Amino acid sequence: MFDLKDIRSRPEEYDANWARRGLEAQTPKILELDEKRRGVQTELQEVQNERNVKSKEIGQIKAQGGDADSIMAEVASLKDKMGELEQAERDLSEQLNAILSAIPNQMDADVPDGADEDDNVEIHLFKERQIADETHPDHVEIGERLGMMDFETAAKVSGSRFVVLKGALARLDRALAQFMLNTHTMDHGYTEIQPPLLVTTDVMYGTTQLPKFEDDQYETTDGRWLLPTSEVVLTNLVREDILENFTEPKRFTAYTPCFRKEAGSAGRDTRGMIRQHQFYKVEMVSITRPEDSKAEHERMVTCAQTILEKLVLPYRKVILCSGDTGFAAQKTYDLEVWLPGQGKYREISSCSNCGDIQSRRMNARYKPEGGKGTEFVHTLNGSGLAVGRTLVAVMENYWDEATQSLIVPEVLKPYMGGIETISA
Repeated sequence: MFDLKDIRSRPEEYDANWARRGLEAQTPKILELDEKRRGVQTELQEVQNERNVKSKEIGQIKAQGGDADSIMAEVASLKDKMGELEQAERDLSEQLNAILSAIPNQMDADVPDGADEDDNVEIHLFKERQIADETHPDHVEIGERLGMMDFETAAKVSGSRFVVLKGALARLDRALAQFMLNTHTMDHGYTEIQPPLLVTTDVMYGTTQLPKFEDDQYETTDGRWLLPTSEVVLTNLVREDILENFTEPKRFTAYTPCFRKEAGSAGRDTRGMIRQHQFYKVEMVSITRPEDSKAEHERMVTCAQTILEKLVLPYRKVILCSGDTGFAAQKTYDLEVWLPGQGKYREISSCSNCGDIQSRRMNARYKPEGGKGTEFVHTLNGSGLAVGRTLVAVMENYWDEATQSLIVPEVLKPYMGGIETISA
């Protein structure tokens, strides 16, 4: 989670950083518990040493035929004392870990200050957005006109926030995923992974989904968790490893369904495919040395941008402000695609450098070249892209009102078996 030695050396800097997220000072309680725990550890060591000394005395007395009953009683008392101290150490460690697990990451210095998404800073614009037109249909209306997007049937079988895609629209969705995977594996050097969709509590904890975001996750009756994002598995591929000859980033990508309760989104984005309980995403994850993670972050967001630019979709790149930066992130870039049916930009990719907050939880390390010991790796993750939202963007940006048809983007035609337009 965090380097306690580092927190002890500069607590004011940690609190100042967390204050940018709107948090009160955290280090006083952390350092108080840390001091108590270290005091108990010192006392425990002293009692252990005393017990060892007296145990040797017992042997010497018995060897000489003497009476060791009184010393044996002292040793038994010291053993009881050790048990009490060991329990106290466990209790303090649990309290300390609970606090540290609930505190977000430290942010990079160049993250702009701000309260929420309204304070995010645009740093790149691709392709001028279309002028908002109130008559432009959104993806729900387009899907209904085509007869290939069915929310009513989905609600019958699964409830709200689900969809059934049919025919050529389902194929277009699949084409998007194949195009993204091919681009990331063949052009960007990512290794494709087909991960499990059920994971353990330790794995969810490792990437900070637990305990902070427990209410948004689906837990099975046998204690496993449905994957909220393939980042969880891809990042944990190096858990409890010590990487040797680690000079280049490890890059993984996967296409999976993702499952989220969307517990905190009541009343938001209830129309259409923007926010669902089950959605599909192509994820990118990188594992790097600390000195390489900033450059890898820039590279990762460029990989996501490439997908949007090949699809010729209007988008903008923003850096998230302090109040909008995610729990595990040191710094995050969002890519927001223009949706003419909504007349606004919507997030389609979020790329974050998490530093070592996840690797400390996973105990993922590497051996530096020519150095002694081990260091924690850095982890990064990004959407490359959210497939459902990309389908929404294609539908709204490629809809031809005159012909009442959806034009297939040029780059997707090889995946569509010759289909160039989709009509009812």
